[in-house]
Amino acid sequence: MKIQEIAIGTIRIPLVTPFRTALRTVDSINDLIVKITADDGSVGFGEAPPTAVITGDTKESIEAAIRGYLAPAVVGLDLSDLDEIMRRMEKAIAKNTSAKAAMDIALYDLYAKMLGKPLYRVLAKDAEERSNDACTQSASCTGAELETDITISVDETEKMVSDSLRAVADGFGILKVKVGKGGEKDVERVRAIRQAVGPDVILRVDANQGWTKEEAIATIRAMEDAGLGIELVEQPVSYHDFHGLQSVTKAVDTPILADESVFSYEDAQRIIEEHAADLINIKLMKTGGIHQALRICDLADKYQVKCMVGCMLESKVSVSAGVHLAAARSCITMADLDGPSLCAEDPYEGGPVYRGPKIFLNEESGIGITRMPVEFACVARAK
Repeated sequence: MKIQEIAIGTIRIPLVTPFRTALRTVDSINDLIVKITADDGSVGFGEAPPTAVITGDTKESIEAAIRGYLAPAVVGLDLSDLDEIMRRMEKAIAKNTSAKAAMDIALYDLYAKMLGKPLYRVLAKDAEERSNDACTQSASCTGAELETDITISVDETEKMVSDSLRAVADGFGILKVKVGKGGEKDVERVRAIRQAVGPDVILRVDANQGWTKEEAIATIRAMEDAGLGIELVEQPVSYHDFHGLQSVTKAVDTPILADESVFSYEDAQRIIEEHAADLINIKLMKTGGIHQALRICDLADKYQVKCMVGCMLESKVSVSAGVHLAAARSCITMADLDGPSLCAEDPYEGGPVYRGPKIFLNEESGIGITRMPVEFACVARAK
């Protein structure tokens, strides 16, 4: 099976409510979609959100990277040699991880279709993980279903409490609470949410780089002293403040999850070997797709480090790729894959089914997306 044509388009999906973090406010998903067609007519889809504040990638830079470098590097190649395709993409252009992720996801979708299997079975590490119960997570995945948290955007305390209660009423048992706007205020927010939802709901706190090292230590210790029962704190300090992250991890009892500090295998290796964080958040838009994410999973397996698979503000295409990855690898014990749940509508057909906190894996080949309301323009075609 050879790559015959590569095309791109865009999709816009409004959010149920504005998405607010310490870094940005967004009211809709506005993403680039990649469509790769093989010479037998099979199609694979990928997606990339422009998240300049985190990845540095804009819609214009993503499109330019695909149109000018990535698509020409791989069009016409035989899909059976996926490693060589990924090597050529990596060589074609530095960084641009979102563009690489969109291409990578579409290629893996097509590759799994060539094998006639759902993607999570293709990604499983060994024969045991490819059994009928291929979903191997120890904490958040049973059989062929996955449980995700849902994001509570940073806002005034009363609004965050109201949003949390609504999420719990919708069946969510894990809340990812965005903070990072102020130490004492953040403690107040989380305390109010804990009092409102009770002791049985799992609370994860995400500062999105919003604190200094000193603020992070003081704020996390205050949450610990208040007995708020926080499962983890995600990216408390700036992504480049490695020593600050390391200091926070050593100073508090709550597990620290590295997110923006981990884009690559090398980042993950340093974080793990120097114990700068306890946990790793793998996002396909940071790693450049599934291929490099699998390398981080292998590293996590080696050091017995637990991972989360997360997402940016993405729709069902790329989030579903993350779902398949989470279902395939046992080091991934947490899922922050609520992108489709934040959307006001689902314009796609096929793929995993999202029902509140539960995500049910598809058994159709590939990622499973079969239709989308996107107009595509060809950027590369085999001669």
